[in-house]
Amino acid sequence: MGILQLFLVLCIFFASSVVGFGVDPALRISVFDELRLGDGFDGLTQVQGFHSETRAFHFQGSSREVRASAEVSAQMVKKLKGKNEFTVLATVKQDRLNSGVILSVHQSDHRFLELESSGQRSEVRLHYRTKNQQDHTEVFPYSLADDQWHKVSVAVSASHVILHVDCNRIYERVVEAPSMDIPEDTSFWLGQRNAAHGFFKGVMQDVEVLVMPQGYISQCPDLNRTCPTCNDFHGLVQKIMELQDILAKTSSKLSRAEEKMNGLDGCYCERTCSVKGVIYREDEGWTDGCKNCTCTNGTVHCEAISCPPPQCPAGTAPAYIKGACCKECQPVCLFGGRELVEGDQRAVRDSSGRCLLFECRDKSMHRVVPTEPCPELNCPESEQIALSNRCCKVCRGHDFCSEGHGCMEHSDCVNLEAGDCCVCKDGFRPLRDDNAYCDDIDECAEGKHYCRENTMCVNTPGSFMCICHTGYIRIDDYSCTEHDECLSGLHNCDENALCFNMVGGHSCSCKPGYTGNGTVCKDIDECADGFVECDSKSTCVNLPGWYHCECRDGYHDNGLFSANGESCVDINECKTGRNTCANDTVCFNLEGGYDCRCPHGHNCTGDCIHDNKVKHSGQIWVLDNDRCSVCSCQAGQVMCRRMVCDCDNPNADLFCCPECDPRLSSQCLHQNGLLTYGSGDTWVENCQQCQCLQGQVDCWPLPCPPVDCEFTVVPEGECCPRCVTDPCQADTIRNDITKTCTDEHNISRFSGSSWIKHGTECTLCQCKNGHICCSVDPMCL
Repeated sequence: MGILQLFLVLCIFFASSVVGFGVDPALRISVFDELRLGDGFDGLTQVQGFHSETRAFHFQGSSREVRASAEVSAQMVKKLKGKNEFTVLATVKQDRLNSGVILSVHQSDHRFLELESSGQRSEVRLHYRTKNQQDHTEVFPYSLADDQWHKVSVAVSASHVILHVDCNRIYERVVEAPSMDIPEDTSFWLGQRNAAHGFFKGVMQDVEVLVMPQGYISQCPDLNRTCPTCNDFHGLVQKIMELQDILAKTSSKLSRAEEKMNGLDGCYCERTCSVKGVIYREDEGWTDGCKNCTCTNGTVHCEAISCPPPQCPAGTAPAYIKGACCKECQPVCLFGGRELVEGDQRAVRDSSGRCLLFECRDKSMHRVVPTEPCPELNCPESEQIALSNRCCKVCRGHDFCSEGHGCMEHSDCVNLEAGDCCVCKDGFRPLRDDNAYCDDIDECAEGKHYCRENTMCVNTPGSFMCICHTGYIRIDDYSCTEHDECLSGLHNCDENALCFNMVGGHSCSCKPGYTGNGTVCKDIDECADGFVECDSKSTCVNLPGWYHCECRDGYHDNGLFSANGESCVDINECKTGRNTCANDTVCFNLEGGYDCRCPHGHNCTGDCIHDNKVKHSGQIWVLDNDRCSVCSCQAGQVMCRRMVCDCDNPNADLFCCPECDPRLSSQCLHQNGLLTYGSGDTWVENCQQCQCLQGQVDCWPLPCPPVDCEFTVVPEGECCPRCVTDPCQADTIRNDITKTCTDEHNISRFSGSSWIKHGTECTLCQCKNGHICCSVDPMCL
């Protein structure tokens, strides 16, 4: 298959997957399936939905608890946690004037993601937590609570939010980016905020959360699906900030390196050796026990001292002395038929049992008078041992090594029954017969190791190591096998390349649609390079790794999704109602558009057509299907509004004016559970205006006066932001990436970026629209 043909297949596959037929299950949260609504929740009844392909449920009453179990909630939260792009979708038929929550993901009072529809105020509200850990509510003026079916989707991409209703883009805004750092013990509710508030009343179907950009396309396949998302832009800016930080750190390191190199010009560099805290210069030698050592090019080289047999004259004998490696001739004494060398002691007992101690000095034995009595022993007499070189007995198991010994480095002192001796540690051999000095055994050079294939033996003090050859991975201490860099991710292939494991390494090859050497792959622009010719009703749009022929305005795909755009057909705006013709004008469909024309004999003076009836300009009427709404015809446009309520009128319509309802059943409980409000009462709670209407609590953000300034702060105890002139005091900034800062390395920083100040560890600096603000983190000190 040729490359161009492969691209065409990929285009068709992508197009079909986007419209919902192939969405990755890992990116989809089907709320009805996750909560298993068919298992019987109080207050829910399965009914006929907007369509018959999936289940629909009627939510009623105020004593229900439709929430996910802790295990299911944790699974759904895991899919949402840390994501910057997601879409909440639902098909709803909400009771008229009802104010209720469609979906809520919250912990205590913190709503991480909540979609609410207020019929009382004709609003759709999106509640979430910002990256600054502040609660935020985005309000969209729109009424869903009209007892009619609506397809609703709220798509979030970083700081970009789009509200679609019935496949029409209603609002598109730039907001503070939500934070999806959701705790594991978060609650997941459907049709209510909690067990006491926010009860949705009506029918819901197809409630889903898609963790992907532009997820609304699964609900409305005809909508544009190739525009880059706001998250793509934020990701690019974040990468630039990271590169700036790396550049600043690298510049700092290079600056310090240059300073050091400049200081080396007048220096003579000599490599020295450090041994046991002593510095030795080049070619300097010293004796270390039984080894002669030399410092050569910064490395210590030692050789064992060879001791020739001593030729001792009469009256002397070879013996080890403290601080010397080889035996030296020492004077001897004859005592009891045995030769003793200088310093040796012997104990004898006379006929009365008294102990006498003698020491060899100057070739004769001299009596030693003890200055202290023998210590009292805490063991029975049967466990007491008499020694040949002292008068005082000791208990069996006495620690002779603790009294001082001559065992040097790499040699251990071992207690015997009547004295001690030296034993070389494992991996060392003795340099003299008393084992006081020992030298390392080179197991690698002598073949005394267990390293197997694909390894290299490296000698270590007292042992050895088996190091894996390059490209191999360890099995155990002695064996290695081939390392699959591709499987483990330890490769240098580009993210748009394929990795192929090879013996001792790997190779990289760019994926179809990309070009490069494998370690760096760039997208092929099929549109610019002329590889693609789209139909006249479509335009070529380049995408990462492929391309797409997107239908032009006034056209939509007929469902075949041909790769070259041949499946784009004209949208009949007159039949679908997607036109703005008014004032008695008649809509005429055109190829790729429409036209509004005034018929012959009409004057198009401003009369309105409503429910197939003519309403004259200035006429006022009450809707047949909504007795609470009053409409009027104004210059060809139908304008409708809610009826104005007068609670002093005893004949007030309680259906349209629930705030005038005095019945006890219409009272509401405050969020703290301690206060009761009557229908129509209002109060302020957590910077929100709340109202009780026929037993239901509806809350919305307090209106704040607009602030037209770069830097704002919300003072403690207040709800609305205020302008400040000092950017370092602001907690909210209208970031302008064209206003950059220059840090201490003369590196340009985007507004909103932050870095650790050079030469410090705890000073964090941030660029705020060309102003640098630095502060010390007290937790870092």
